[in-house]
Amino acid sequence: MSKTQVKHPHIMEDPKISQGSPVINGTRTRIIDIILEYEYVGKTPDEIVNAHPYLNLAQIHDAISYYYDYREEIDREISKRKDKIQDIRDRT
Repeated sequence: MSKTQVKHPHIMEDPKISQGSPVINGTRTRIIDIILEYEYVGKTPDEIVNAHPYLNLAQIHDAISYYYDYREEIDREISKRKDKIQDIRDRT
């Protein structure tokens, strides 16, 4: 059985935006930043929308889905940014 490629209509990658890091369409909000809030800070999708009122739940859920599709790659990037993660934890 082959793996089905999931489309992520709310996600884009552009080398001119956030150094090519995947972002939510029409914003500069990186998927990695949403995942830091979701996985590491423990915010719910609703809390993330409240913190970023220009986003909607569909965009947040697509960002989370994208993360699970590309988890190894994104986790490697998160690992590289360990100090930033600690800073986010300290601020919450």
